[in-house]
Amino acid sequence: MKKKTLIWITTLFTAYHRWEEAPESVSFLRSFHRHLFEVEIGMSVTHNDRDIEFFTFKSEVDEYIEQVYVGKRFSKSCEMIAKDLLDHFQASYVCVSEDGENGARVDREED
Repeated sequence: MKKKTLIWITTLFTAYHRWEEAPESVSFLRSFHRHLFEVEIGMSVTHNDRDIEFFTFKSEVDEYIEQVYVGKRFSKSCEMIAKDLLDHFQASYVCVSEDGENGARVDREED
């Protein structure tokens, strides 16, 4: 059985989003509202001696999030943010949650 090793980093950012098509029962979600988004990104590594340096990778992720999301208003779900980060960093998986309560995980499909 072939084993796969993943490393991961976490980070936080504050932004405002909305769900324009929210059903009536949660219509308040149609308006912009603030969240502390929590992000976890996992990357596959090829060896066990810091193939990807944690601090460097976290810095790269924080820089991208700062440019694209921090303090912004957007109509993206946790799933959409996770997919964006997954694609941008060619990650193995990305989890994004709202205030540490609810969220989504997107995994890269294996070939």
